[in-house]
Amino acid sequence: MERAELTTEQVLKRDIPWETYMTTKLISGTGLQLLRRFDNRAESVRAQLLDDDGPAYVQVFVSILRDIFKEETVEHVLALIDEMLTANPKRARLFHDKSLANEDTYEPFLIKLTIHNLSTFRLLWKGNWFIQEKSCKILALIVSARPKTQNGVVANGEASNSKTKLTTIDDVLRGLVEWLCTQLKKPYHPSRGIPTAINCLAALLKEPVVRSSFVQADGVKLLIPLICPASTQQSIQLLYETCLCVWLLSYYEPVIEYLATSRALPRLVDVVRSSTKEKVVRVVVLTFRNLLSKGTCGAQMVDLGLPQIIQSLKAQAWSDEDLLEALNQLEDGLKDNIKKLSSFDKYKQEVLLGHLDWSPMHKDPLFWRDNITCFEENDFQILRVLITIMDSSNDPRPLAVACFDISQFIQHHPAGRVIVNDLKAKERVMKLMNHESAEVTKNALLCIQRLFLGAKYASFLQV
Repeated sequence: MERAELTTEQVLKRDIPWETYMTTKLISGTGLQLLRRFDNRAESVRAQLLDDDGPAYVQVFVSILRDIFKEETVEHVLALIDEMLTANPKRARLFHDKSLANEDTYEPFLIKLTIHNLSTFRLLWKGNWFIQEKSCKILALIVSARPKTQNGVVANGEASNSKTKLTTIDDVLRGLVEWLCTQLKKPYHPSRGIPTAINCLAALLKEPVVRSSFVQADGVKLLIPLICPASTQQSIQLLYETCLCVWLLSYYEPVIEYLATSRALPRLVDVVRSSTKEKVVRVVVLTFRNLLSKGTCGAQMVDLGLPQIIQSLKAQAWSDEDLLEALNQLEDGLKDNIKKLSSFDKYKQEVLLGHLDWSPMHKDPLFWRDNITCFEENDFQILRVLITIMDSSNDPRPLAVACFDISQFIQHHPAGRVIVNDLKAKERVMKLMNHESAEVTKNALLCIQRLFLGAKYASFLQV
């Protein structure tokens, strides 16, 4: 059987020769006695032993992981720790007991060792998926359970004035982030690599160091492809935890701009539009509420049709009061956003996002007459984007609207014809004259006619 497919139950059925390790002085006599009482015992017996002498067992487990390299033994101890934490996650606090003040509980997972001139990372980076997965899960639980103090976070239960050099919490968190990003880029296990990484990330992103390290590692872009409607129970859980990560990141200012300029918002809108799972809808709605007042996010939500989706969601029977409150707050916020947005602001967002459609402003002469000078902003940025859309879009609708809007610019701007020619738009429009879509060819023709005729005669052309 591949070690990646091992289960905790299978690993715990093995007999480990603890006596041999005592003979070779890899474990102490006291350690052997503790292991004899604990290993291969009923869960109720183990629970009582941990209640009575939990820190002593943690010390034995950590020393084995630090000093013994045999794979089967490492797997066995990790399985013991995993089982005890799964049964009661609060036991992770045992790793921070004051009696372990000088015990580096993080060291075996992250320390870099040199063995036979080969450099290798212990446990978390070892080439065995069972060990990697358990190490990641255990580390995340231990880190989350660490005590807080007035002077900051204390690692491993040590005193804040301790002179003993232990693995710092920042080292642990950065090591975890590095491993998580690696799994998201190139998962070691084909089906469990990404879900394991997302699960741990969702537990750790409340940590400021994790947020900053994850952003510095360019990890946010690795989440975006995972934001998509889901159907199976397994994929729904992955989607929920991914959206939970985005929600946690929405509190971190340096991430906002990336979320606003990537495909994150359109994907989140697709998810909330199609999802029936309450916890998924709740975390996405809470994310929208956080982002609403940030940069261009509110305007994008309006353009993506979120106000209508919120109305539809409010009509459904949700049991979560926090969700209902968030829906009401989001609806009010979107209404305020719509009031604040000028027609050109909305048009600008539509163009910059590439979401061109036949909204009323495109064919409104008053819009073009009142806002034509706004097109001069940032060296005709909007005009340049329209031309880029004609080059890059495969969707007939945006192509047709882009051609039409450029024809309107020529029509209403005194130097429209010269400016459009200077931006080399004519060649792009000419190519679209042979497009398979009649809608595209019609508007490309109108644009070309106005380019050749200029504003003086173009006003006679029928739209």
